[in-house]
Amino acid sequence: MINTPVRYRPDVEDLQPDEDETIAGLCSAFDVILERTAKDYGHAVRSVHAKAHGVMIGELIVDTDLPPELAQGLFATPGRHKALLRMSTNAGDILPDAISLPRGLAMKVFDVDGERLPGSEGNAQDFVMVNGTVFQAKTADKFLGNLKLLAKTTDRLEGTKTVLSSVLRSVRGALETVGIESPAINSLGGAPNVEPLGETYYSVTPFRYGDYIAKFSLKPIAPSQAVLTGELIDVDGREDAIREDVQVEMRGLDAEWEFRVQLCLDLERQPIEDPTVEWNESEAPFRRIGTVRVAAQDSWDPARVQQINEETRFGVWTGIAAHQPLGNINRARNAPYRHSADFRARVNACPYREPGA
Repeated sequence: MINTPVRYRPDVEDLQPDEDETIAGLCSAFDVILERTAKDYGHAVRSVHAKAHGVMIGELIVDTDLPPELAQGLFATPGRHKALLRMSTNAGDILPDAISLPRGLAMKVFDVDGERLPGSEGNAQDFVMVNGTVFQAKTADKFLGNLKLLAKTTDRLEGTKTVLSSVLRSVRGALETVGIESPAINSLGGAPNVEPLGETYYSVTPFRYGDYIAKFSLKPIAPSQAVLTGELIDVDGREDAIREDVQVEMRGLDAEWEFRVQLCLDLERQPIEDPTVEWNESEAPFRRIGTVRVAAQDSWDPARVQQINEETRFGVWTGIAAHQPLGNINRARNAPYRHSADFRARVNACPYREPGA
């Protein structure tokens, strides 16, 4: 096995001639979701990960004495950075928690030095992760196809979705007994209804890591979080059960995650353009580069809900050039996600604010 990290160079990406057309299609599909939900709720919400379960303030602590291949970009200099965190599920409509979906964790890190990515205002670095190791679509055009399907069902037939979610959870359980995992089933409502504070989160798509290429991950390491790993939340009769349970947990829990990086060692084994391929940890292990700490707090404090849920956007293209998103899925996430945030800001008359902008 090759142990030397692959060095970043622009030609590790394979740009396709129809990507602009796909991106335009994604913006149009997002518009269907955004306009329908804004009309139904009287308030614009995110086109994906609309429902938040917890919003928190914490800090990222970059480790000291990292080896050269790990001391890259934001992580080249030890120190502490304020961070905002938002936990969510991935639908573009706000559904009862009986419809179980994958968990997401977005984090905005403050006061990050370095050349900015094009169009990235301020001085923050965003990380957007989910509790799965792969993306549900191989290419941006297939992602568009999935999004069009979801757009047609946005905010409709909640009772049917609840029944379907129960059926899909049973299907997922049956598949897991024979060693098969299905991100597609999870994304449609078959994910286990797990406690988000106990989950490990992954970027699933690759990024530039200074001189190298990597994926990111957050793994809970506080003992009080470890006991929550895999715990199922009782959602019976509670539309916002996840938010309620996270709020109870966070009032007495000092949360801590290990921030990890998985360096690309082989472009064949760890591809850039296909995020449905898991980078096998036995071949390319995750390595610690820092910690994220969140002291006990009210995870649904109204002032923080306003600040983080309403006035903040999270996007993989907000950050420094040393952590440039890579691959066709990441390229397709730039304009549509900005388009979504601009719609929300315009309809709600509530501009989002980037630190240092």
